[in-house]
Amino acid sequence: MEIYQIRAFVTVARLGNLTKAADALSITQPAVTAQIKALEQSLGVALFDRTGGRLALAKAGEALLPTAESLLLLGAQLKAEAQHLQGSLHGIVELGIPSEQPDFLRLGELAAAVRDQLPLIELKTVTLSALQLHETVSTGRLHAALTIVVNPPRGTHWLPLRSVRYRIAMPAGLATALKRGGWRDVAQLPWLDGPAGCHTHLLLRDMFERHGLAPRVVMQHDDQANLNALVRAGAGCALIREEIAMAGAAAGDFIVWGQARADAILGFMISNERASEPVLVALSSLMQNIWKARRADPHPHQALA
Repeated sequence: MEIYQIRAFVTVARLGNLTKAADALSITQPAVTAQIKALEQSLGVALFDRTGGRLALAKAGEALLPTAESLLLLGAQLKAEAQHLQGSLHGIVELGIPSEQPDFLRLGELAAAVRDQLPLIELKTVTLSALQLHETVSTGRLHAALTIVVNPPRGTHWLPLRSVRYRIAMPAGLATALKRGGWRDVAQLPWLDGPAGCHTHLLLRDMFERHGLAPRVVMQHDDQANLNALVRAGAGCALIREEIAMAGAAAGDFIVWGQARADAILGFMISNERASEPVLVALSSLMQNIWKARRADPHPHQALA
């Protein structure tokens, strides 16, 4: 059974005349007759009643006509979709990301947009530190990355998405013992840090180095997205994204210390050499649409108390 045989059957059934059907199909009348006979042999039933020199649908033909019409419609849809996909972008895109909450990075929205607008693309995320993200993207080992930095990474095509501010969160017990202590006293408190090269580690070190100090780290934790849970448990102080820090303070989970803050920016980076690749151009466009990105100051001010 072939699709052209089904098309001949439906055309003859609609027009009720072999000559008209042959003209509509741009083939000869004997060819139409041969296609219909081949279809009848394949199905094992007579589709038309040919008695008395007339051509009319047989009962089997009447019963099968709606299904045949549906098959023709599905065939047309299949062809249209295939034509739409010809030349479409396809393959795996490896996207580096920092250790942060998926909602904050809008990964769900990105995955949905890729699914709907780039259906042949498979998105694969890899969580790395800020320094690793820059290295792997600039050397072409990763297609692109979301990253949190103070200054735009060199050697990359950079799309700033939003500013990010971090605050010092500390357990209530430590805040009470600290009383009116200054930076030197804060540095001596137990600190929770991320691995070397991650964004919070770099921001924390820079914050204390500006005062000629270094924090007393008691624990390094890979999961920067959930440091607030460790502070809430009393494990130590940590640099936490402001939205989370203020919500935790309002809930009485911990204390936000003074007005100390570290400012950075979340952005999307592609290596300069790969920035013109069609799939990365498309991905960059999706990022802009998701974030409704505005071109921010390329050198955001970092306020440190």
